[in-house]
Amino acid sequence: MTIEINTKYGNIDVSREVVAVIAGGAAVDCYGIVGMASQKQLKDGITDLLGKENLARGVVIREENEEINIDMYIIVSYGTKISEIAYNVQQKVKYQLEQMLGLKVDTVNIFVSGVRVTN
Repeated sequence: MTIEINTKYGNIDVSREVVAVIAGGAAVDCYGIVGMASQKQLKDGITDLLGKENLARGVVIREENEEINIDMYIIVSYGTKISEIAYNVQQKVKYQLEQMLGLKVDTVNIFVSGVRVTN
């Protein structure tokens, strides 16, 4: 499945995997984020930290009525304010996707899958 972007020069098809990797990279770059968690493991009650090569597994891209909605599963650092981290991730992901791809993201939903103590 692809997301179609219409420009004055023609159409651009961008894979959902590409959008997910950009969103995951933007999220991990934020202060207080330890990493991404897989949404499939959330059902089992187990949250494993995903490596840089698996950032897209912690992101779900949904396209509904020409609107793009993103669900992100993150692991935050212990001792940080979770609401501020979630807000920063939402803003950064929206900004990065708008700047890199010209996508207008309707919502970025954050699911905190765990808290880790970092050294």
